[in-house]
Amino acid sequence: MPTITLPRIEYPFPSLINEHVNAAHEQNRQWVQSFGLINNPEALTRFDRSRFAWLAARAFPHASYHELCIIANFNTWLFMLDDQCDEAQLGKKAVYLEHVTDGFMDILRHNKPIDSVLGRSFTSIWERMQAIGDSAWQTRFIRSMDEYFTSCHWEAGNRAAGITPTVAEYVTMRPYTGALFADVEAIEIIEKVYLPAHILQHFIVQRLVLACNNIVCWSNDIFSCAKEAKQGDVHNLVLVLQHERNLPIQEAVNETARMHNEEVKLFTALEKLLPSFGEETDRELERFIAVLRSWITANYDWSFHDTGRYQVREVEVFAEK
Repeated sequence: MPTITLPRIEYPFPSLINEHVNAAHEQNRQWVQSFGLINNPEALTRFDRSRFAWLAARAFPHASYHELCIIANFNTWLFMLDDQCDEAQLGKKAVYLEHVTDGFMDILRHNKPIDSVLGRSFTSIWERMQAIGDSAWQTRFIRSMDEYFTSCHWEAGNRAAGITPTVAEYVTMRPYTGALFADVEAIEIIEKVYLPAHILQHFIVQRLVLACNNIVCWSNDIFSCAKEAKQGDVHNLVLVLQHERNLPIQEAVNETARMHNEEVKLFTALEKLLPSFGEETDRELERFIAVLRSWITANYDWSFHDTGRYQVREVEVFAEK
């Protein structure tokens, strides 16, 4: 197995962390145990090493304790669902996965309880989100989750059929498979940033959100390519580049880093092109964009400095034959 050297990644954005991070970790730890998401000492050790609360605390540095716990629980739940889709047979059984995610959508749309560990824990999250998000926000969040689950079905269908997506297909779908659009929608209720719909839908704001999403997801693909290659999962930008262009793994990593860096440049350029929408709206928009910046640095800092989920110095991967 060849080793790869991960490229140096730097961002022109500050690295921040929420003052409630340790308390949120303790709450998150109790929460996963109370719902049976963690049920043995080995799993609890892995959970502690993953330090999921640190990702939320870095991404939402100004959230209050209650809101930080909600988003930490949500992202922890996403990671545990993602692990089941990626590593277990669930990820290959597209029809069964659709049944499972239909149940989650019933929770979101109809508050219908689902008697499973993931169902009960997701209901806990959604009830707390509904208490602090109005109906318009709930509609946007539900749409984002529907898009995320649909992208999970796409991945499962590829796994079942043994299909490696093209680079173009993967780049189109990757913003949805990471569920980051749902986290972006959560900015309103977690950091209390309120923007009118026409601002959120402005084409520069939308492209800033997509650039943030691409930066976070593509850097994560670099960090996790060894883990996913060893699992035989092709849903990773490094691995689809390697497959489509017949590249050595290091060249695929370097090309992913180049694409990632271009999105960073685009993000910083787009910030400067935003028009003024009035003093009060501009302040709120700056707070919104600040969370996008925090998400970018949060993903990097968490991956390199906090979590034991990825081995992100120099890693071994299975090379494609």
